[in-house]
Amino acid sequence: MAISKKLTDELARRRQTALDAGGKAKLEARRQKGLMTARERLEALFDNGSFLEFGMHVQHSCHNFGMEKKVLPSDGVICGIGTVDGRQVAAFSQDFTVAGGSLGFMHAKKICDLLQFAGENGMPVVGVNDSGGARIQEGVESLAGYGKIFWQNVNNSGVVPQVAIIAGPCAGGAAYSPALMDFIIMTKNNSDLFICGPQVIKAATGEEAKLEMFATADAHATVSGNIHLVANDDRHALELAAKLLSFLPSNNMQEPPHDFTVPLENTYDEELNNIVPESSKDALDVYKVINRITDGGEFFEIQGSYAKNIVVGFARFQGVVAGIIANQSAYKAGCLDINAADKAARFIRVCNAFNVPIVNLVDVPGFFPGLAQERGGIIRHGAKMLFAYASATVPKITLIMRKAYGGSYMAMCSTDMGADMVFAWPTAEIAVMGAKGAVNVLYGKELKTAPNAEELAAKLRAEYSEKFESPYQAAEKGMITDVIEPAETRGIISRALRATLGKRQTRMPKKHGNIPL
Repeated sequence: MAISKKLTDELARRRQTALDAGGKAKLEARRQKGLMTARERLEALFDNGSFLEFGMHVQHSCHNFGMEKKVLPSDGVICGIGTVDGRQVAAFSQDFTVAGGSLGFMHAKKICDLLQFAGENGMPVVGVNDSGGARIQEGVESLAGYGKIFWQNVNNSGVVPQVAIIAGPCAGGAAYSPALMDFIIMTKNNSDLFICGPQVIKAATGEEAKLEMFATADAHATVSGNIHLVANDDRHALELAAKLLSFLPSNNMQEPPHDFTVPLENTYDEELNNIVPESSKDALDVYKVINRITDGGEFFEIQGSYAKNIVVGFARFQGVVAGIIANQSAYKAGCLDINAADKAARFIRVCNAFNVPIVNLVDVPGFFPGLAQERGGIIRHGAKMLFAYASATVPKITLIMRKAYGGSYMAMCSTDMGADMVFAWPTAEIAVMGAKGAVNVLYGKELKTAPNAEELAAKLRAEYSEKFESPYQAAEKGMITDVIEPAETRGIISRALRATLGKRQTRMPKKHGNIPL
C-alpha cells in the first residue's frame, strides 16, 4: 500500500515549519544585515548535498510562562553531519531567529547527542555559537543543559578536533563550551564573547567597561588570547574552519592528512644562506624562514595577533603536515614571556593529541626579564612549555637558527627535552647565557681592576663565544644531530619528519600528569 498523501503533506508541513525557523521576516532581516542564517552556515560548511540533519522535529519541553503555547522550530539549533572536503564532520548551528537562540533542555540535548555521536564515530565537531544564553523560562534545566555540554566537550577533548565559531552573542556560561574546545574562530563584527557584561561589571566593581574593550574579536585576539582566529564574516569563519580541519586528522586514532605523493627531495635554497643578519643584535624575521622552508610558503598561523614573540601554526614539509613553533626575534627579541609560554604550551598539546609532528625554530635569548613577569608567575607559565614538550610523544624536530640560551632553550625542545633530531645552523649560539653576561659573571673582578677593561672584555667575549657558544661544541658532545647549511634546511627537515612518522613511545602508566596550570 502506497503512503497516503495526507501523511506526506503532514511531513512536508512540519519540515517547512522547521525550515522557516523564526519566520521568513526574521530570516530576511538577517540577510539584509549581511548575516547568514543558521542553516545557511551549515550549507556553506558542508560539501553540497552531504548534510544529514539530526532532530529537525525536536520541540522545547518548557510549560511555564506561556511557553506551552509557543512553537520553537528545531528548538533553536540545527544539528547534523556532512562532509567537508570529503571527510565526515559533525556540526551544530544555533538559530538566533528562534527565541534568540536561547538554550533550553532539548536544545542542549540535541548538541550533547551530536557531540557524543561525533566522539563515538571519530569525526571532528564544528559548533556555530549565536545565542542569547540560557532560556530563563526553563530555569535550572537550562543550566543543567550547559553542564551536560561542558561534560561532553571534555569527554571529546583529545579524541576528536573541536572547533567553535563565535558568530553572534556568546555570553555568560555559554562562553565556556567554546573555551573547552580546541580552537575558537570569531567574526569581526556582530559577535561578542564575555562572562560579565558592562552593567554587571559596573554594579560589582564600579568600572566603566564597554564591550569593545573586552568582548570583541579584536580584544580577544590581541589582549586576552581567548580566541585563535579572526574572520571577516560568517562565510570566512566557515572557510577558516574547513582550512583548519585540513591539517588535522578526524580523530586521535588517525594520522594527519599527509600527502605522500609529494616527492621527498634534497633542496638547496641559496636565499636561506643570506637570511640571517650579520649582527646577532639585529632581528631575524622568522616568517621569512617559514616562507622558504614550507610547501608553497603556505603557513596557517594560529593566534597571530597574540604574544607575537612566539609564532605557532600549521604547514606542510614536502607533503608532511606539521605544527611549527618559532621564536620571533622581531618582537621582544624573541624572549619567552607568560603569554608566549601559554600560547606555545597549548599548541604543543593540541599537536600531540592529534598526532601532528612538531618543528621548532629556535632563536631565543632567554625569558623576558621584569618584575611584572616574575610577579605574574613566569616560573609556572614557563614550566607549562617544559611539561608540554616533555610529555609530547609525537615527532619533534628542532632547528637552532641563532640564540639558544639557558632554560629558554630547554623550553624550546632541546635533545634533553625529547627532541628526536636537533639541527643547527653555523650561526647558532648554544650556551647557558650570552657572551656578555657570561664574561661579566666569570671575570667581573678582573674587569673592575683592569686598566683596559673594555678591550679585555671584548677579547674575553670573543674567546667565550668561540669556546662555549659554537654549535660545534654541542655537536662534539652529541647534543645536536648535525650542523647544516641554511640552504639545506627544507630538505633536511622534510627527511627528518618522514623518518620519524613511525615513532612510538610508551610512557609510565598513570592517570595523567600534573601540568602547572
